[in-house]
Amino acid sequence: METEQLKYVIEAALLAAGRPMTVDQLQNLFAARGQPARQDIRAAIVELQNDYTDRGISVVEVASGFRIQIRTTMTDWLEKLWEERPPRYSRALLETMAIIAYRQPVTRGEIEDIRGVAVSTNIMRTLQERNWARVVGHRDVPGKPAMFGTTKEFLDYFGLKKLDDLPPLSEFKDLDNLNIQLDLPAPEDTEAVGPGAPQPLVRASSTDDEPQPPAEITSIEVARAAASEESDAATTDDDHQEKPATVVPLKTS
Repeated sequence: METEQLKYVIEAALLAAGRPMTVDQLQNLFAARGQPARQDIRAAIVELQNDYTDRGISVVEVASGFRIQIRTTMTDWLEKLWEERPPRYSRALLETMAIIAYRQPVTRGEIEDIRGVAVSTNIMRTLQERNWARVVGHRDVPGKPAMFGTTKEFLDYFGLKKLDDLPPLSEFKDLDNLNIQLDLPAPEDTEAVGPGAPQPLVRASSTDDEPQPPAEITSIEVARAAASEESDAATTDDDHQEKPATVVPLKTS
């Protein structure tokens, strides 16, 4: 098959599938007509990427394969096409997901140590139902607690090919930048923990009915140190009382 025809077939397949496709899956489309070599398929994908350089769509590689997606520069023009509002999640859920992503494999107890509060069962259930997190093993300690890690669906949702593509934690030391990414409350609403002391990811409240104030996020390691200075009694997160945050998938422009 000519390279130009191969490129058109791959383009049509990626559009029709509506999901990422691997090189093997694309190769299997030609089973009855002579399969092209894997390198020929990759070469055709590269040509497609070059064709889309100055267009509103692009071919990107994520954890589950290649897909065609709109560029982030097109979002403002196309947002009216999406009638449904994007999913909104509590700050506690997003913090828990971030700890799993950056510290995996990690147990629920270790997440609680880092955040300084108990992690509600609803948060862990939501992450697993969305297939963003899964049990990857059990810690070899008394009780054999489950260890959690991320999934391919998590990487696909945020437009990542592998975990190494996650932005370094140093980029999130500036709360203003973090607010832009996650639509979190403004920093002036934060409450200082002590003179010159950083705040934990979420401070433990004395009662379940008391809302938790937003806190400055510096890094997970600093949060772990600050959380150890908090009271020994941890409070379970209340998803319904926290200000939700909008998750905006990361996309390659």
